[in-house]
Amino acid sequence: MGKFIVIGERISVTAPAIKRAFDEKDPEPILARARQQVAAGADYLDVNIGPCEGDGEERMMWAVKLLQEDLNNIPLALDTSNMKAIEAGISVYNRERGKPIVNSADAAGRIEYVDLAAANDAIVIALCNGEGIAADNDERMGYLQTLLERGMEHGMEAEDLWFDPLFLVTKGMQDKQMDILEFIKMISDMGLNSTGGLSNNSNGMPKHIRPIMDSCMVAMAMANGFTSAIVNPNDLRLMETIKSCDIIRNNCLYADSYLEL
Repeated sequence: MGKFIVIGERISVTAPAIKRAFDEKDPEPILARARQQVAAGADYLDVNIGPCEGDGEERMMWAVKLLQEDLNNIPLALDTSNMKAIEAGISVYNRERGKPIVNSADAAGRIEYVDLAAANDAIVIALCNGEGIAADNDERMGYLQTLLERGMEHGMEAEDLWFDPLFLVTKGMQDKQMDILEFIKMISDMGLNSTGGLSNNSNGMPKHIRPIMDSCMVAMAMANGFTSAIVNPNDLRLMETIKSCDIIRNNCLYADSYLEL
């Protein structure tokens, strides 16, 4: 078991300021968010350019070069439904500090993203769902097996498929939360890696509650073998929890200054 991997989620066109920066090719808002996340402890940065069917290839290449040149070849997750844009991003990607992540495949219409990752020696986030959200852990496991087999058929190492159980909104699906945690344990017991958009569990909650709920969820998930998450690294409570869990799991050497490292 290695150190927990934090993928920073804040470079996304769902944020109006970032969408405008991509539209205008204005580097500063993007770099400002990137630097904040890296300073807060992000290991990877997710770069979400949206569907971007028009100039997606050009945008992704621009973003990859911009971020890696400014931030010492920071590893990136390339996030778009435009497969050609991901391929373009990989073509200019510097692997000095880690493989690119393809975000993301599923067991239905996006299963070819596994093939894309395999062809480019990349990591892929593999969503354990098909046409819709899995009803239970048996269904999640079926999707996992489909994705794992697809990757292996194309020559991938199992460690390069990072399985996402899909965190569910606690406010509307409180009775499903333990199922997600149990599935994370199942992934871990198989010796596989896991990841996911952790903050989805706190969607719809009051702003002051969300960091508390996210921190509790990540601690429980890490206790079950969770290996990575897509999160806001600027959430101090969350990052303190992740760092503390890594100490307890013996993934990092304890020092009184561990929270500053």
